Amino acid sequence: MAATGEISGRKDRTMTTTITSRRWRVDIYVDEHDDDRTTHAEARLHTNDKTHLIGRGVAHRSPEDTEIPEVGDELAVARALSDLAHKLLHAAASDIEAVTHRPVHVHR
Repeated sequence: MAATGEISGRKDRTMTTTITSRRWRVDIYVDEHDDDRTTHAEARLHTNDKTHLIGRGVAHRSPEDTEIPEVGDELAVARALSDLAHKLLHAAASDIEAVTHRPVHVHR
């Protein structure tokens, strides 16, 4: 992608921008366990480098609750994705610390 601009009637030199794309994939696995009224989910991150993280989440259904499988799935998956996000932030902080040799606090 090239762009030219004018500053005070003068033409600016042409700038070139390079865009690099990467594709990451998250596979989500959901298992229902009727015996203990739980739904378990795993969110597995696959990248092109060594970063392969797994987030886990569980939803518990009270015996008094109406059985609606979608709700358990949604809660377990949301918790697995949240766990994965925290692990990814921790991995990024660790990578920064390895380069800078300083403690890092990454905010959400």
